Parts: sequence; C-alpha cells; structure tokens
Amino acid sequence: MSTKHSKAAEAYLKDTQVAERHDATFFGIRQKRDRMAQALPEWEDLREAASQIKKHTVTHLADYLEMFEARAKANGVHVHWAKDADEYNSIVSSILSSHHVKKVVKSKSMLTEECHLNEHLERQGIDVVETDLGERILQMMHLAPSHIVVPALHVHREEIGDTFRKLIPDFDKIVKTYEANGTHEPNEPHDPNDPTLLTYVARMHLRRQFMEADAGLTGANFGIAETGDVVVCTNEGNADMSTSIPKLHIVSMGIEKLIPNYQSMAVFQRLLARCGTGQETTVYTSHFRGPRPGGEMHIILVDNGRSKILGNEEHWQTLKCMRCGACMNTCPVYRRSAGYSYTYFIPGPIGINLGMLHDAHQYYDNVSACSLCCSCDNVCPVKVDLSTQIYRWRQQLESLGHHSKMKKMMSGGMSLLFNHPSLYTGTLRLSPAVNWIPGPLINMRLNPWTYGHQMMKFPKKSFHQMWKEVRSDK
Repeated sequence: MSTKHSKAAEAYLKDTQVAERHDATFFGIRQKRDRMAQALPEWEDLREAASQIKKHTVTHLADYLEMFEARAKANGVHVHWAKDADEYNSIVSSILSSHHVKKVVKSKSMLTEECHLNEHLERQGIDVVETDLGERILQMMHLAPSHIVVPALHVHREEIGDTFRKLIPDFDKIVKTYEANGTHEPNEPHDPNDPTLLTYVARMHLRRQFMEADAGLTGANFGIAETGDVVVCTNEGNADMSTSIPKLHIVSMGIEKLIPNYQSMAVFQRLLARCGTGQETTVYTSHFRGPRPGGEMHIILVDNGRSKILGNEEHWQTLKCMRCGACMNTCPVYRRSAGYSYTYFIPGPIGINLGMLHDAHQYYDNVSACSLCCSCDNVCPVKVDLSTQIYRWRQQLESLGHHSKMKKMMSGGMSLLFNHPSLYTGTLRLSPAVNWIPGPLINMRLNPWTYGHQMMKFPKKSFHQMWKEVRSDK
C-alpha cells in the first residue's frame, strides 16, 4: 500500500505551530459557514433544492448542453467542445494564435489547473498572468493551489512580502506612492509585510498586467442553459478586469457547471459564498452573455472524463459538486495535513473522489486520508455523499491491487474477535494486564497509535461487566 499522503502529512505535522494555525484558520471558515446557515430558517430546504436541481441537470445533461450552445451562439458567442485536456489546450492555443496574443490575464479556474493550461501556453511563449491575488502569489512562488477557494491561505505574509520584493521590479516605487497617498506617516517606520501595503502593491502590479494583456481567460461558476449566460463569482473583481480591458474573452467551463435557468441560479447564489467563505454573497457576481463591443467571446465546454463519471452508478454524484470548498474546511484530515499532502491537485474529500475517478491507480493513496466522520456530507450544499463514496473506494482497493496487507490482517483478527462472544469477553477480562507493561514497550514505533496519542489505561471492569451488575441490582 502507498503511504504518499501519510508520509507527506507526517512531514507537515513536524511543525506543530504551522499545523495548528492551518487547522484553526480553516475551521474558522467552517464556523462562519455555520453561522450563515443558522441565520436562514430555510437552509436545509435550499440544500435539498440545490441537490435536486443538480441531479436533474446532470441526468438531462445532453439536452441542456444543446440548449446552452444554441442560446450562446444566438448571443454572438463562439462555442467549442473539448473531449479532453489535450483538445482543450489545443483549442485555447488556436484561438490565441489566431489573434496573435502574447499575454493572457486569467481569473481563477480549477479547470485550467486540471488541464495544465498555464504550462502548455508558456511552452508556446505566451505570458500567462494569474489575477486572483492568491493565485498570483502562488504563481510567483512556483507553488500549486492548496485549496480550491482560498488557494494561498496557507502562505504567511512574510513569505509574500519577500516574494513581492524579489519579483516585482517597481516594488519600492509603489511603496513610495502608497506612503505619499497619506496612508502612512512619512517618518514613522512601517511594517514591510503589512497586509494593506502588500495588497496595494499587488493591485498596482496587476493593473499594469491588465492594461498590457491581449486576452482575458475566466472560468465559470455556472452556465445558464436557458439564456446562454456564464456566471463568474469573485471577491476581487479580477474576472471583470480580465474581460473589460482585453477584447478577447475565453471562458473555460466543465460541462457539469450547467444549471437550467435563473430560478435555479437564485438557489445556488444563496449557498455558494455562505458555504465557501462564510459570506452572504461574493463581492462580485458577474454575468457574461456576449462579447464586449468590438470584441470576441469564446466558450469552451470541456468533458475530460465527466461523461465517464456520469455513467458511474456509484460515483456520479461528484458531478453535483459546485467547488465551494466547504468539505475541506470541515475535514479534520485536510485541516491537519494541508493540501500539499494529497497527491491529486484538488485535496480534501471531494478531491479524493475526483482523483480516484480520474486515475484510481495513481491516486489511491488519498483514500486513506479520511476518518469517515461524515462531516463533509453534513456541510455539502448539494448533498454529495462524499464519505459514502470514499468508503466505496476503500472496498475496491483490494480488487485494484492497492490494499494494505497489514490492515486486512487486522480486520481479519477483529472479525474473529467480534464474531466469537466468548473470545471477546475473555480478551476484555485480560485487557487490564496491558496497564502493567512498561511504557517504552508500548510507546514505540511498532505501535502507530502512540504517534500523537497517549496509550489508554484499561479500566478494571468493562462496560459489559458494569452493565450486568447494574441490571442484576434491579
């Protein structure tokens, strides 16, 4: 059995302060989500409605795709179809090449991460600039996203400050402008890693990128089949800047992002930000129906395995996911092991399932990164049965040839013990003897329970014995 995730998590947990800060940060977002949910009496009705809308849409996907394409074309949009990542990258390259594009500004899109678009374009000499602040930080640091909504929340401001000073050529000039604007006392020493200052530097740096770009590329949170609209939700307005300055706008959209109409959109709009970041709504909810005056708009509908997922009776529900990240924020394994411990580019409960659907032989190690606490099921706004799907994957590990022989042996021993009451009872009576074993013989590497735990002290009487005594007194 592979231990890639567990080994990476073990290395990460050696810095306890970093691990505890990561845990607290993301659980804080989970708590914000809970406060938002409790403020809406109709919360569970919204979740059920969203689940049913998604179920209806993906089970009638062909019809809605045809409707969306027809409406979008009527709006003056060029619509393309990509069966896989290679075809998607080829279509984007062809569009950019025909317009002689040298620089692209990108709004955050996990689909482009999935298809490795940035690397593909950079090999062709095209300058690709991420405009989401978190994504831009990671791009400059040559790091991948650690979360699908807040991709750089694990990076500390000192690291960001160092990166900006090294890689933004006019950093000092921007700082002087910041100070001259009256936001800082001239003779007062300032914190070089002040978040407000660094955000200002990033804004000025990105403004130049927007002005110089030949094309803008966005993802899509939703596609409205009835009208041909694309809806993009951001907190920074970078999607609007990416589409309002360059005349060429390319939308990358997975086919599962379709919803039927604006009545459906109203349901998802109330859920997305509340679940993802604990906000009532994102700061910007941008609707793109057609090209800007004098410009072009292209929508690329990407399959890349989604049709295969739809045909999977046990795992089709992953297509309901709207990428809010709530399952990661609540997952005790993700919060304690962080995103880079997972081998698939999307971490957490949804990433475990998507990775297995993409390539079960490559990403099977992530299946063990789950405590089966089912918290992800309880917070998912579209009621994806995430923990049940992970459990199903675990049952398939042996047939895939990736099961743990040690775990199988342990399960066999437990089955023997629990299916023979007399053996179980006798073992319980003997268990207090473990208390007399010297600590060093128990707290050793051969006993994985002691990693992060103190070995329990067995009580003199088992619950069964105490229960019988209580019953006999009556």
